[in-house]
Amino acid sequence: MSLRDVLSPYTAWKHLFEAPVTIKDPIGREAAERYRGFHQNDLSKCIGCGSCEDICQNAAIDMVPVSDPKTGDSGLRPMIDYGRCCWCALCVDVCMTGSLTMSNEYTWVDSDPDAFRFTPGVDLKSWDAEEKGYKRENNERRLTGTHRPEMGMLEPEARIASFGEIVHGYTRAEAVIEADRCVECGLCVATCPAHMDIPDYIRKVREGDYEGGLKLLYETNPFSQTCGRVCTHACETACAAVHEGDAIAIRWLKRDITDNVPRERYFDLISKPDVPETGKKVAIVGAGPGGLTTAFDLARAGNEVVVFEALPKPGGMMRYGIPEYRLPYDVLDHEISVIEKMGVDIRCNQRIGTDITLDQLKKDHDAVVLSLGLNQGRSTRVPGSEEAESAIDLLRRITAGDKVPVPKQVAIIGGGNVAMDIARSMARLQRQKHGEVGVTVTALEDFDHFLADDEEVEEAREEGCVIYDARGPQEIVVKSGKVAGLRTWKCKAIFDAEGRFAPKYDASDEMVHPAQMVVEAIGQSADISLLGAELTEKLEWNRGRIRIDQNGRTSEPWLWAAGDLVSGPDVIHAVADGHRVAKSVSAMLQATRETH
Repeated sequence: MSLRDVLSPYTAWKHLFEAPVTIKDPIGREAAERYRGFHQNDLSKCIGCGSCEDICQNAAIDMVPVSDPKTGDSGLRPMIDYGRCCWCALCVDVCMTGSLTMSNEYTWVDSDPDAFRFTPGVDLKSWDAEEKGYKRENNERRLTGTHRPEMGMLEPEARIASFGEIVHGYTRAEAVIEADRCVECGLCVATCPAHMDIPDYIRKVREGDYEGGLKLLYETNPFSQTCGRVCTHACETACAAVHEGDAIAIRWLKRDITDNVPRERYFDLISKPDVPETGKKVAIVGAGPGGLTTAFDLARAGNEVVVFEALPKPGGMMRYGIPEYRLPYDVLDHEISVIEKMGVDIRCNQRIGTDITLDQLKKDHDAVVLSLGLNQGRSTRVPGSEEAESAIDLLRRITAGDKVPVPKQVAIIGGGNVAMDIARSMARLQRQKHGEVGVTVTALEDFDHFLADDEEVEEAREEGCVIYDARGPQEIVVKSGKVAGLRTWKCKAIFDAEGRFAPKYDASDEMVHPAQMVVEAIGQSADISLLGAELTEKLEWNRGRIRIDQNGRTSEPWLWAAGDLVSGPDVIHAVADGHRVAKSVSAMLQATRETH
């Protein structure tokens, strides 16, 4: 080694006592095209899911409020602290909507420290529109999958032969793959009417902790087995993953948990809390999801709860309105048995107004809750409609095992899920009796605005049902006292300029659908005759539904209401109603105990 090699490291010492100099731009040239400079955020895409904050290992990203939350958007946006940022770009790679990118803009030094801590897209910067910089490869998410595993189900030829359940559920491997796609942003929680802890129970699937997952489910939903099959899953519409692929299969992952816990373990995992008995009695009218959820909560709080049900078995419209191929009765029976295990007394074949009156319930109980299903169908009132069958009535009779007419040709009026349910049920009965399917469905809506779920429509077609859109009923054709068909016209518009129901038809576009049975599935209503004229007059109403306050209490202080009669036909909304009413009733009972 030469002397120069030894001394050269010390040559810099000559600058030790010189004044420091900072050169802001020592080169004066543009950075490389994919240089990872300051962030950009396209606010038209960002939903504030927080996946960038979660993945940042340097805690350089904080989600800050910039607007009011709304469905599918938290109202938060990422603020980035470049004192912590290491420019790894994981935040860009994981972004669920592709809104977050990095410009190739760099700044060496600035006298303003806030220049290195800002909210991209909100705090306007000169590089916001810069095209160069780091973006996701091929503009695709790189750290999470975009498509859910396909759900296994029976083939049409197999499923049309019986009322057996058609969906298999995920395998363990499929469930883990799907659970891995969830970034746990929580946007789904606010959208779920029952505010189920969705990210946490999906994590339980990923970890294989099914018993822990079941406990989480039953903290907010005593009908988790049911909702794992037939929930309207509005939560999935708010899922961050839906912006670039399929939403997380939240409903199916809920089912995966409930299917993987042995039924006998439910009673140990969902045991009744050790609370003192209150001595208070609550009567609930209707054993549907709203009434039974209310009963579940109130019984677990130490109250004596009796549920009165007019039909032979509990379950309400879950049992008598949803076909068994979608919701097997043994699943529903087990779900209800868990509720009964809490001490709930369910009394079937008890019709209010006949076997017992509401006045008697009021006299014998500290609170009364109405939870009535929409168990009556509406009529089209077209000529010949008195000869039509009601979809709701037919579904109830099929569930009960009663004999129903099964002609070779059936025409259904309606385009909602109830229309699909009765169409597919009649198709099964036709296949069993005649060896072929002869079901025609006609709906006012065009296919772009159909009310039924897409999957219901697709499966109905696969099972042999013929579906016509934009067709309005004009007459149920009756010949020699027997139904012979359904006459329809092309529907040009359903509503007028003010949004009122006022269909317009093209009479020149007429079809006659041959049928020996016409079924109306155009809406549902509740049987409120049990209320009696006096109480019906006292109660306040809102477009045919009982008016309630924010706690589910009616205008009569002793009476609460929940379920379909309040929120419409939807299991998860009925569950949410049940929780709300139970909380309100419990507060009233507690206040009563304290005053005495």
